[in-house]
Amino acid sequence: MSKPDWKLRRVAQLAVTASVLAAAFSLAAQPKADRLQDVLSQMDAASARFHSAEADIRKEHFEKLVSDTSADTGTVYFLRNGSSMQLGAKFNPPDAKTLEYKDGKGRLYNAGTNHIDEFSASGENQAKFETFITLGFGGSGADLRKQWTISDLGTEQMKDGGNPVPVEKLDLVSKDPSARANYSHVTIWVDPVRDVTLKQEFFAPDGNTDTAIYTNIRLNPVIDLKAFAIKCQGKCS
Repeated sequence: MSKPDWKLRRVAQLAVTASVLAAAFSLAAQPKADRLQDVLSQMDAASARFHSAEADIRKEHFEKLVSDTSADTGTVYFLRNGSSMQLGAKFNPPDAKTLEYKDGKGRLYNAGTNHIDEFSASGENQAKFETFITLGFGGSGADLRKQWTISDLGTEQMKDGGNPVPVEKLDLVSKDPSARANYSHVTIWVDPVRDVTLKQEFFAPDGNTDTAIYTNIRLNPVIDLKAFAIKCQGKCS
């Protein structure tokens, strides 16, 4: 075999080897067919034990039109209240806000304007709203499958308070057309063992995204509701 032919054969062998290795890595990265059911079953079991959660939160909003990202940080809690979920959040200055949601009614207080916005959801709308707010926080795997078309994107490693946590990356498409009008799909990084989410990313049809990152997650603590109460400066408008 001439020297040029040997080189050509060697290059071809290397290319085949690289292709085989790439295929092997690709197959290894893909979740097993039954992995999603395992994850949802873990969430079912953890949901039955879930009473509350509290965490530090970083919330980011990306505005595609101006290619700008704004961020808020604070603390959030989730509290199971009968068959529904109660939550509250306090966001730090300079854009300090307090959010309260319970029994289908919500209030958002803006400290800068000393103003409260109120909203309510009842019946089917309440169920739809709480489908979003319980993503990975106490919601069961069965409910997740009922409300969303789920794609399992595999297992990743994230950190919660400096501790490594294996999470399952799930991409969700709502089965409700009105929900898809607001968000075409949602990606969550869920710890199915605790039924808590370390990250959520909401994708709007216009290209905007809303991201929430949760750290220092405390599972089933006693929630100090007074710490999350709205406190107006004098009389709220």
